[in-house]
Amino acid sequence: MVHYLRLGIAGAAAGMLLTAIPAAHAVSAAEPTTPKRVTAQVTLRYDASRAAGWEQAVSAGVASWNGNVGNVKLVKATPGSRAEIQIVATTGWPQATLGPVRPGGRARVELGSQAVSQGHDKTRIVAHELGHNLGLPDTKPGPCSQLMSGSSAGTSCRNAVPDAAERSRVENAYAGGAAAHTRTGGRVLVDAPY
Repeated sequence: MVHYLRLGIAGAAAGMLLTAIPAAHAVSAAEPTTPKRVTAQVTLRYDASRAAGWEQAVSAGVASWNGNVGNVKLVKATPGSRAEIQIVATTGWPQATLGPVRPGGRARVELGSQAVSQGHDKTRIVAHELGHNLGLPDTKPGPCSQLMSGSSAGTSCRNAVPDAAERSRVENAYAGGAAAHTRTGGRVLVDAPY
């Protein structure tokens, strides 16, 4: 395909010159090129080496967030490296540090077995607690469709996927790498029954 660039010759209305320019080089002066918008992605590392018995749920909870938000990515820390998110198994109720956690910062997720013994889904628990690390507070009471409704949705709820509003809040918190400059209060949220 060949594009044509129209060059006007001053003072001669009838004298127009059409020049063939290959498509790869055709640029009209009236149409300036704009650089592609690049979305900055914040990478947060997690260490789940002390979350024995929760391995599958951690993998699924991480995959849920990675599959639903684009500008923050959770990756497993290599042994011996520093991780922003520490994930540990405990005997109490699940709880987590409220973020958004920053690269180089610290946050904690406690995966409490007490919630599991009462019938709550492990993957939902992990995804919910990671949501706190990513800056989302609880939305209790709430429906099962809201990941951050936590235990208030009941033990039959297995939804581990953030809804559109939750995804949007996380995307906004990490827009342009902004979480790297956002102060966190370090509050710990306990997901005890509503």
